[in-house]
Amino acid sequence: MLAVVSADSLRTTALHSRHASLGGRLVPFAGWEMPVQYQGVMEEHRAVRTACGVFDVSHMGQVSVSGPQALELLQRLTSNDVSKIPVGGAQYGLLCTEDGGVLDDLFTYRLGEDSYLTVTNASNHATDFEQFLSVGEGFPGATVFDCADDYAMIAVQGPSARGIVAAAADEELPGEDGVEILCDPSDAVTVWDALIEAGAVPCGLGSRDTLRIEAGYHLYGNDLSVDRNPIEAGLGWACREETGFIGCEVVAEARESGTSERLVGFQLTGPGVARSECSIVGGGTVSSGTFSPTFEVGLGMAYVPAALAVAGTAIEIDVRGKLRSAEVRDRPIYRKAD
Repeated sequence: MLAVVSADSLRTTALHSRHASLGGRLVPFAGWEMPVQYQGVMEEHRAVRTACGVFDVSHMGQVSVSGPQALELLQRLTSNDVSKIPVGGAQYGLLCTEDGGVLDDLFTYRLGEDSYLTVTNASNHATDFEQFLSVGEGFPGATVFDCADDYAMIAVQGPSARGIVAAAADEELPGEDGVEILCDPSDAVTVWDALIEAGAVPCGLGSRDTLRIEAGYHLYGNDLSVDRNPIEAGLGWACREETGFIGCEVVAEARESGTSERLVGFQLTGPGVARSECSIVGGGTVSSGTFSPTFEVGLGMAYVPAALAVAGTAIEIDVRGKLRSAEVRDRPIYRKAD
């Protein structure tokens, strides 16, 4: 969701001049001025699905954790089993509260034997860093450093992404249709220009949102919050209670006993688009919703009572006072075979 703040107080990334020169429509987002679109959301969305799109995600934060107790600290902080990350690998995890709520969702990269880099969401970076520092006091052998200003971050996504990035890379890339490049901010323009010249289409936050909703990816503040448990959010796979992370006991109980609501996908069976906070008849709330450029229909994600959380279940959503028919779908709604 876009926050309304004074333009004078917004931060800009190292690629700000490129966004302006390419005709990007700049908007406030999590304290930053970021491009919401260039050519248009539909065109950018389809470019990623069929070829390659490039996004400036330099607004995201980074925290470095290093030292002989770095692993111990991260096992306490993040919900996944950090010990399973190989050097050069990465892992998705959650930062939780003592009562099992989600403070943020994170990616942790292992840079060396005792060296890690965790990427945070822009809106949560300051809070996350305070949590790292606070918990880190109990691990004197771990050094925690806020290094968000040391990196620019560029995401390259789509079936042609690996080929475009591989042409400029020094080593083999992982086997996914997406690459995240972290580089010195002074190199960001050079990297961005090379990707555009190689055929990547510049994309903004608008298409990033439609793409992630189709793929069932969570957005913090919509699909994740301190009021939601990882189990009801469908993220039990990213929780390893045996590591002893903060909130693990509550998460274990939720896994064993179940939760009253669960996050599901949905697709409208008629006209309309259900946006965040729309109510569902019989209980539940839409967490994210959009018009899908791929399927040309309204779809999204919602928290619904467990009894409704079965693929194929018919539901009705109150969209600005008008009931719209929809059907519960498994996530992700978009799959490569589609």
